[in-house]
Amino acid sequence: QVHLVESGGGLVQAGGSLRLSCAASGNIFRINVMGWYRQAPGKQRELVGTITSSGSTNYADSVKGRFTISRDNAKNTVYLQMSSLKPEDTAIYFCNLRQFGVEYWGQGTQVTVSS
Repeated sequence: QVHLVESGGGLVQAGGSLRLSCAASGNIFRINVMGWYRQAPGKQRELVGTITSSGSTNYADSVKGRFTISRDNAKNTVYLQMSSLKPEDTAIYFCNLRQFGVEYWGQGTQVTVSS
């Protein structure tokens, strides 16, 4: 089993920055993909970005150039650095880990961007 715990959410003004962290524990294999998704009120969950265990990243077009995903494999932790935040970035942000075709999710952390 795998357990994911997010932290770092909060309230920020438009144009500001936040850094989210997600620590994974349990039966984690060396090769996996970790990432961030978000879900705004009344909307479906959507991809923010992912990072492989070798460091390759992929981002949604809406966050390219503003958000950066990184990871520390020794700590099984993934980070999401968010800059130039917009009100439309307001959502619950979920951490995701995928290995051997199985997905695991964190409980989510709220990010609210005020205009």
